[in-house]
This record gives sequence, C-alpha cells and structure tokens, in this order.
Amino acid sequence: MKTVSLSGSLRENVGKKDAKKNRREGKVPCVLYGGKEQVHFVVEEKPLKKIVYTPEAYIVSLNIGGKVHETIIQDAQYHPVTDNFLHVDFLEIIPDKPVTIAIPVKAEGTPTGVLKGGRFIHKMRKLKIKALAKDLPDFIPINTDALDIGDSIKVMNLAVDNVTFLDSPNSVIVGVRTARAVVEEAVPGAPGAEGAAEGVAEGGEKKEAAKKE
Repeated sequence: MKTVSLSGSLRENVGKKDAKKNRREGKVPCVLYGGKEQVHFVVEEKPLKKIVYTPEAYIVSLNIGGKVHETIIQDAQYHPVTDNFLHVDFLEIIPDKPVTIAIPVKAEGTPTGVLKGGRFIHKMRKLKIKALAKDLPDFIPINTDALDIGDSIKVMNLAVDNVTFLDSPNSVIVGVRTARAVVEEAVPGAPGAEGAAEGVAEGGEKKEAAKKE
C-alpha cells in the first residue's frame, strides 16, 4: 500500500477549550493509539484533507515531534454543519498485528452484458478488510468481462492472498442489470401487464433523467 507523510505537534493541553482553540487556528485535534501509549497531537487541516478526501487508502507515516509512527486513519469526526474535522483517530501499525481498513474497489474490463445493452451497477466502492500491513493492497481489482445481464460479483466471490474480507459475503459489489427490468418482471399474459410495465419503466426512466439533471 502507498505511504504518505504527515507532520503533527504534541498537544500541550487536552480538553474542549484547547481543542476549540486549535480548530480556530486551522489545526485538527488527533489521537494516536494502538502502541504502548496514547499520544494526543494536532495536525494542519489542509494536508489532512488531501489524505482523507480521496478514494484512495494510505499508510500514513506520522511524524510527531520528531518521532515517526507508521499508522492508518481509523476514524474521523466531522462538524454537522461545516463538515470540518472535529477529531481524527490514528491507529499505530504493529508489524505482526492485523489491521482493519477500507480499501477501494477497482472494476476492470467491459461486461458482456453491457455490450448487449445492460446497465453496469457498481454498488460498493470500498471493502473492509483485515490483514497485516505488509499484505495491504492499494485496491481490490475486479474483472467484469464475464458479467452477463443478471450476473453479479459478491464479496464471497473474492479471494486475495492473506486478506480477510469483513463485509457480508452476500453483499453485491458489481453487477449488470437489464435496462428495462420492470418490463421483464411483468406477468406474461396478464391484461394490460405489458402496457402497465412499459408505463412504469418509462416513468422510472423520466425520474432517473430528472435526478441526473
């Protein structure tokens, strides 16, 4: 997994008043845990945003007062109105201890079902995994070439060496749906079924177009 660097400063005081002061100065209160002891520190908000506001996942080489820690971001709390950081938790990586982290999914290829007119669905952009730091991948690749209309790839279908997937095995990650699913679900031979289904499908398409606009 890729590594990025981030610098922090030890907090002189720990408390709500001090935390508010740091936020006004553009700094984010943080805590590092998982090692021998918890470390309370602050980092500049701007470089932190570049690490958090991205679909990528990183190991963060965290320099606090001259001491470097290999970490991952475990949790982040945000202001309900401004969406600014309130607090961020970093987990120190221990070489022989597995860590839990969300890894991006990268769909590759062109599904057979899409070439037939189907619609590609990408439901899960990240997957939660557990692994040693040395085995953490940059992303989870998924080849979609063989997906026909009605097919899907679930968490249970994945296998990556030395990686344990923590999401529900039945969760659909990607799939291909028919472009007019409602028509196919109409009861054959039922009076007005075909027309009703087409009407519902057309209404759904209009709603979808309105959302895109």
